[in-house]
Amino acid sequence: MIRFIITANFLLCIASQILLQTGAAMSSGSEIDRLALLALKDKLTNGVPEALSSWNDSVHFCKWQGVTCNLRHKRVSALTLTNQNFGGTLAPSLGNLTFLKTLNLSSNGLHGQIPKQIGHLRRLMSLDLQTNYLEGEVPLELANCSKLQMILFTYNNLTGKIPLWFGSMQQLTGLGLGINQFHGNIPTSFGNLSFLEKLSLAYNRLEGSIPQSLGGLSNLYLLFLGSNNLSGLIPSSVYNLSRMESLNFPFNYLFGTLPSNIDHAFPNLKSFNVGHNMLTGTIPPSLSNISQLQNIEIYENAFTGLVPISVGRLQNLDRFVISKNNFGSKKGQDLDFLSSITNCSQLQLIDISYNKFSGVLPNSIGNLSSQLQVVSMAVNHIFGSIPNEIGQLGSLYHLSLASNFLQGTIPHSVGKLENLGKLSLRQNQLYGRIPDIFGNLTKLIDLPLNDNNFEGTTPVSLKHCKGMQFLRINQNNLSGNIPNLTFGQLESLIYLDMHSNSLIGSLPSAIGNMKHLVKLDLSENKFSGDIPMEFGECLQLTDLSMSQNFLQGSIPSSISSLKSLINLDLSYNNLSGTIPQELKDLPILENLNLSHNHFYGEVPKGGVFDNITAISLTGNEYLCGGIPQLKLPICQGKSKKQFKLIILIIIVTSGALAGFAIFIIICKRRKHKKLSSTPSSPHSSHLRVSYKELQDATNGFSSSNLVGVGSFGSVYKGIIQQFEGPVAIKVLNLQAHGATKSFITECMTLSKIRHRNLLKILTSCSSVDYNDNDFKALVFEFMPNGSLENWLSKNELGEPRDLYMNFRQRLGVAIDIAYALDYLHHDFEETIVHCDIKPSNVFLDDGMVAHLGDFGLARLLHEVTSYSNEGQTTTSAIKGTIGYIPPEYGESGQVTTQGDIYSYGVLLLVMLTGKKPTDSMFHEDLSLPKICKLALPDRVVEIVDSNFLVLSERDHKEVMQNLDLDQKVLGSLADFTRIGVACCAELPSERIDIKEVLVELLAIKQKLSTFNIVI
Repeated sequence: MIRFIITANFLLCIASQILLQTGAAMSSGSEIDRLALLALKDKLTNGVPEALSSWNDSVHFCKWQGVTCNLRHKRVSALTLTNQNFGGTLAPSLGNLTFLKTLNLSSNGLHGQIPKQIGHLRRLMSLDLQTNYLEGEVPLELANCSKLQMILFTYNNLTGKIPLWFGSMQQLTGLGLGINQFHGNIPTSFGNLSFLEKLSLAYNRLEGSIPQSLGGLSNLYLLFLGSNNLSGLIPSSVYNLSRMESLNFPFNYLFGTLPSNIDHAFPNLKSFNVGHNMLTGTIPPSLSNISQLQNIEIYENAFTGLVPISVGRLQNLDRFVISKNNFGSKKGQDLDFLSSITNCSQLQLIDISYNKFSGVLPNSIGNLSSQLQVVSMAVNHIFGSIPNEIGQLGSLYHLSLASNFLQGTIPHSVGKLENLGKLSLRQNQLYGRIPDIFGNLTKLIDLPLNDNNFEGTTPVSLKHCKGMQFLRINQNNLSGNIPNLTFGQLESLIYLDMHSNSLIGSLPSAIGNMKHLVKLDLSENKFSGDIPMEFGECLQLTDLSMSQNFLQGSIPSSISSLKSLINLDLSYNNLSGTIPQELKDLPILENLNLSHNHFYGEVPKGGVFDNITAISLTGNEYLCGGIPQLKLPICQGKSKKQFKLIILIIIVTSGALAGFAIFIIICKRRKHKKLSSTPSSPHSSHLRVSYKELQDATNGFSSSNLVGVGSFGSVYKGIIQQFEGPVAIKVLNLQAHGATKSFITECMTLSKIRHRNLLKILTSCSSVDYNDNDFKALVFEFMPNGSLENWLSKNELGEPRDLYMNFRQRLGVAIDIAYALDYLHHDFEETIVHCDIKPSNVFLDDGMVAHLGDFGLARLLHEVTSYSNEGQTTTSAIKGTIGYIPPEYGESGQVTTQGDIYSYGVLLLVMLTGKKPTDSMFHEDLSLPKICKLALPDRVVEIVDSNFLVLSERDHKEVMQNLDLDQKVLGSLADFTRIGVACCAELPSERIDIKEVLVELLAIKQKLSTFNIVI
């Protein structure tokens, strides 16, 4: 008994000791986790994020938001913080959370590299870092996390080759590496991942062939390899993946044919996309046996033959896109399959455009799916008439039958398609009157009816299409007057083309209501009378053609208001009078044709008139003066008759002005005087300021407080008691065209957006001054270091300013503005196009951090059509500053995010060279982007601004002449140049995305951080 008691006590002592040691270990482990979490918090930007407000010492970390602990060890087992927009970087201390099984930090704006310490998380099973700005290569240490089942790195800026060791992570079921910058080949070692179910490598720079080893992944059911540079045959082993549900290989260089037994290969297939490759052959009839198939996209290949009738068996079919192939036999029976797909009750989109289909549209087209939204059959060989039954497709948004051989009239049943946004019937052989059906089509945005044989008058019912943006009825046989009432309602029009008809009468003055109009072509008609003064109200116009009509009178002075005008053609009319001097002041006018009219007097000099190739004045017998190349007679003194006429004009004008002045005085006396502010603050929570407060803040808007002058007003430095520190007060010049619109746009835009690299608006004021004049102003954070323009431009003597920016600082500015654009283009709830990126709109705070400002021209981006192949467009006209405006704006006027990329590219090249894009050294054949492109890769040092090439203990001139300049420095300069040139590509589709820009600029920054020299 005694022995038993002694033994029991001994065991109790040992057990107590073990428990004490275990408790101490647990306590120590918990403290490690707590410190690791706090270190992670410190690396996040934007102060203390609201999501982490619970992370403090007074509460145990297991109760912190996003933190989950296991019950046994009280250690962190899961960290889940998504969509918090933290910014910042991943702290290396993350590797101390050694009990972590789940890590999800997706959609947080994180940047920097993935820390190699993440390899310490050997228990990790799920790693989700997608939708951030992470860069660099995947750390080798991650291979230690052998228990990982899910890795999601999609939508980052990761670079390098895809690691071969991914193939050793035997437990992986999902691997997402898409939308990054990976290059090289797809590792054959992926064939070892026997449990893999989902693999995404799309939107990278991968090349080579698809490895045969992927055919061994028997559990794979999602495979995304699109938008790479893959080539070769689709390996036969891929057709062994019988569980496959989604197979997506678009935008590569794959060739070969589809197997005849594709139904046996993929019996469970739901989505099949091999568009934009080089595949040949026919559509296998067996494809129709895959009963679950929802999506067939084989566009932009070289397929031939006919569409199998059996395709109608696919009752779940949602999208059928076979455009841009060589389908069809030209024998008239090619469209028989349309009757069969009436069984596809889920069908929403059918696109068979750009093929060789021949035949008549069957009446059964009206029996297609009631959910059908898009039908595109453009550019084929379809003939016959448009079936009346087409009016039964009530959900249609987009209907295109353009560029075929259709005849007959437009059926009235089209008026039943109340959801129609685009109706394209251009380039056919349709005739008769355009039916008056548009009272029902109130959602219509785009109406191309050009190049047919329509006759009669313009339908009055078009006035109901108030959202119409594009109207093309040119090259028909239309006649009669244009109803003024109709065009008075179409205020959203961007593009109006009515040329080559037989329209008569006066030009409708209501066209002046079309404030967004970019292109107006009324040429080759029979219009008469004067050009309405109201045309000068279309301030967005870039192209105006009224040639080959019977117009008379003089060119109205209001035309001088069209500052966006690039092309003006008034040739072959009966216009008379002198050529307005104001035309020379149109800043971007490139082509002016006034030939074959009755103009007389002196030809202006300056502007477009100084370019002999840009103007045409032939057929005007009484012109004189101008540049010598015109070879016109010298202008003589004015005759007595002209002198009397001038005196008469002065008397009449003076009388009119006096009457107008009296009228203004009477109106002002009646006007209720209101000096108190009625601010239009972007947020109701903003402090209100009055005109008096702003006047006091700027010492009466004194010139000593003036810090800048822009196109729409002046900027003053001031002190307002409600705000800490000085503020910048932008006072609008309301006499400038577009100033009020700019004020409204800037208020609306800046009230919504928030980003560390965007200029912050504090409040605004909309009131009257002491003279009862309207007064509008915006109040911003004051930027002590002014605008980037001040740091780059030269003084009045052409010498560099005292301000100095080295290359590292300029690189920092470039990165800051790239972050701002990435936010505007990708991260805000609606895409915003800035429209005016230039040095004077970039502002620097006391830490030389750049802030993008001046959103007076900014536009929210809305797609004109849901399925446009043209990219993103807006309803806005040409915007921006000369030299920074992308070339495509002169053709379409549709602003795009790619347009901002072009302007940003010019900004980079200006920072690099110190040259303005409007410098006299540049002309039609030599531009800033072109000279920089020619300097790549070995002559960049010859074009760089010598004012920032300062190396330690070296003289400027010596640096510029020293061809032995450190090759790493030259490489960085060349990389910077290459990025700017890539942004300025002529075609928008060839410009790099702002995310890619960020990756490359940050890589340069990383490279410079290893240099011992100062640049």
